[in-house]
Amino acid sequence: MIMEFRRLGGSGLKVPVLSFGAGTFGGRGPLFSGWGNTQVAQARELINIAVDAGAIMIDTADVYSDGASEEIVGAAIRGRRDQVLLSTKAGLPTGSGPADAGTSRSRLIGAVEAALRRLGTDHLDLFQVHGFDAATPVEEVLSTLQQLVQQGKLRYIGASNFAGWQLMKSLHASDDHGWPRYVGHQVYYSLVGRDYEAELMPLGLDQQVGALVWSPLAWGRLTGRIRRDHPIPPGSRLHTTAEFGPPVDDALLYAVVDVLLDIAEQTGRTVPQIALNWLIGRPTVASVIIGARDADQLRQNLGAVGWSLDPEHVRRLDEISYRVPPYPHFPYHRQEGFARLAPPLFPAVSSGAVQHRS
Repeated sequence: MIMEFRRLGGSGLKVPVLSFGAGTFGGRGPLFSGWGNTQVAQARELINIAVDAGAIMIDTADVYSDGASEEIVGAAIRGRRDQVLLSTKAGLPTGSGPADAGTSRSRLIGAVEAALRRLGTDHLDLFQVHGFDAATPVEEVLSTLQQLVQQGKLRYIGASNFAGWQLMKSLHASDDHGWPRYVGHQVYYSLVGRDYEAELMPLGLDQQVGALVWSPLAWGRLTGRIRRDHPIPPGSRLHTTAEFGPPVDDALLYAVVDVLLDIAEQTGRTVPQIALNWLIGRPTVASVIIGARDADQLRQNLGAVGWSLDPEHVRRLDEISYRVPPYPHFPYHRQEGFARLAPPLFPAVSSGAVQHRS
């Protein structure tokens, strides 16, 4: 297996096209207990598998299991810190107090310091603002991040779940003041959730902001187990977590899975591998974040790299998954989708020095 590495946006940071998501670590709270309950020993096993395969970026957040995910990641990478890229996020509510949400200067500084302690490190390779805080001026947010970068606590910064105007306003402020820019945008994007393409993808192309994709299998729906005439299986996490995730129209899901199953039969690949490989080929996508409850599931997902879908298979997936975007975007889209008209801005790095073989 050869793991591709791509530049994250317009930065010099090279990230693997598959990253490992630690949302299943900890098992605390109504949402994350439904995702998984991975503790340190199993987390170390999973991270070792991912890192050995070249998926060296580990993504977590302070809200994942009330900080337990970061703590477990920190314990699991002990002795391998110099072999991984640590990515975390802060900004969503972590309590009910007035200082427990948002991205004010005080909260950002406290959140970064807490993340460093939990992860057992002196710096974060990528820190992402987990959501736009309309109550805090973007200048306050970005000047604080500038301070943290200058102190060596953050290497690169990114955003997550921003609207187009929110991201553009932030980028303009960075350019205006000479502060670090958001080089990555962590977004929801999948074969049954292509809203990212309407505005955020063209923005990413224009402004050199790379996409870090969360929930690439649509909250666990694109596994092949849920299909036409096959309801959600009894053990699925969707029974308890669906309300927290992006909605998916059943008719669209079944139509897409029909095509995925057909392509899987033709290629010998699994449904998740095909869905992930399709995403890896999309413009602006720098890395797709995969999670796993066990080693077998992780190894299967890691098998999404090292090969490419045939153009005809890509065309079929593009066609079946396309939906007309909302105004003002729809006049400029056609059946093949706007994204297909633009070349990838962030091609894979070709230098053998940054390719990882396993």
